[in-house]
Amino acid sequence: MQLKNKIGPLSFYREALSIALPVMLQQLIMGMVSLIDNFMVAGLGDISMASVNVANQLNFVFLVIINTVSSAGGIYLAQFNGAGDDEGMKHAYRFKVIFGLAAAAFYFILCWLIPDRMIAMMTMGNAAQEEIVLTGSGYLRLTSFTLVPIAVAAAIGTSFREIGLPKIPLYISAAATLINTAGNWLLIYGNLGAPRLEVSGAAAATIAARIFEISVFLVYVRLRPAPFFVGFTGIFRINRRLTGTILSKSAMLFLSEASWISSETIVTALYNGRGGAEVVAGMAAGWTIANIFFLIFGGIWTATAVIIGGTLGSGRLEEARRRAEWIKSGSIAAGAIIAAAGALASTLLIPVVFSNLTDTARGISLGLIYVILAYLPLWSLLNAQFAISRSGGDTAMGMYADVSVNTLLFVPGAFILALCTPLEPVLMFAILKLSDIAKYLVARHFLKKGRWVRNLTLETSRGH
Repeated sequence: MQLKNKIGPLSFYREALSIALPVMLQQLIMGMVSLIDNFMVAGLGDISMASVNVANQLNFVFLVIINTVSSAGGIYLAQFNGAGDDEGMKHAYRFKVIFGLAAAAFYFILCWLIPDRMIAMMTMGNAAQEEIVLTGSGYLRLTSFTLVPIAVAAAIGTSFREIGLPKIPLYISAAATLINTAGNWLLIYGNLGAPRLEVSGAAAATIAARIFEISVFLVYVRLRPAPFFVGFTGIFRINRRLTGTILSKSAMLFLSEASWISSETIVTALYNGRGGAEVVAGMAAGWTIANIFFLIFGGIWTATAVIIGGTLGSGRLEEARRRAEWIKSGSIAAGAIIAAAGALASTLLIPVVFSNLTDTARGISLGLIYVILAYLPLWSLLNAQFAISRSGGDTAMGMYADVSVNTLLFVPGAFILALCTPLEPVLMFAILKLSDIAKYLVARHFLKKGRWVRNLTLETSRGH
């Protein structure tokens, strides 16, 4: 009976897949384009590959901040959608845009003032640090022009997903990624008479794609108004009470994500110091392919936000509990299926896609992917636990799980292994990620308390 309660009916999983698949397909397209981008940059050698990917590791920190802002606003936007409250959705969208633009402005300044210091921080101890810093800092400055378009596009795209329309951002992002790929082919190597810009060409293609993406989003919402959308002239007509409530939730979200991304950044820097450019290039190549398989996480988060958030927002609390159990079991199964398919695909892909990298770099990338795929079912369950908790406004659970485990186990363990052992980076990663079992146990404890089973629209209804 207990097992039956944890596995939902096929109709539920069809509903979840109808929401998750467009998001997963969007991430698959973006992941494949990223793979093609890395294939093109890899043709320039280990130094260029390492430089671009270290810069993109820093850009990933910004993307995590933008996703945190979008998630904080999305908690409320999904529930207001379930309650049929258009005005509430508009206030949640305003929050995403305002704080996303603030993050973009701050990071833009850093990219222009201290790009070399940020790249150097990520490559301490690496034998090829000087060359990586020189190339990577120029790339980082150029890609900083994409920050504002990214922030606004994320606010609009995630909002469409949260109201159950994930195909709209899918189509727009797919078109943008095709432009990015074409731009890379033209500008990195100078095809069809275009200038050969190498790493700068990759940055220029990214800028063009991001400008196209935000332009199409803005035109679309003007032609077919969405219930959440507010033009820029009305962005600052905020509801202070609701904004304060979302900020209080986002503070814990930010602590959770900051703990995760800072610990991953520190440990990545330790990995990068275990050799030369071949280590950075090999780890980067492995993560490029692994990111394709991480498409499952976006599907889990979106399906959970829409299904659980909408169910809570409409006041069906006990039904939300049941559906949460079904999502957890489905996430484990999906993670196992993708891991099995990914192991076969990676074995075939790496020798072809990264043939220009050294044998050492290719060996590192393949080993990293195998370790990641072994953890994928656990990570899928973790993402489901975090998404369920946040859909009901319980952002404390993620903070406690991330901060405690990262502070007490993950980062100290990384320094111990880096300073006291000669272990190569892939084995270090495999050992350190055992700490995620502790995260699962902490998350399981908090979910059982049921603090996430709340209708947030009732708590904020007097504020607008």
